[in-house]
Amino acid sequence: MTYRCAYCGEENETLVDPTGGVRQTYTEDCVVCCRANVVRIVVDLEHGHVTVEAAQES
Repeated sequence: MTYRCAYCGEENETLVDPTGGVRQTYTEDCVVCCRANVVRIVVDLEHGHVTVEAAQES
């Protein structure tokens, strides 16, 4: 899955942990600017959709 860095806007790739549940949150550094992004993943099992978004670390 991909998401845009909350700081520089560059595209980053992340893996969805299938054992992590339907709502996952973790911190991951941008591969371009190295700033920490809070990555939130929501898995919709009913419709088979996965949403990935990133926010600035506070």
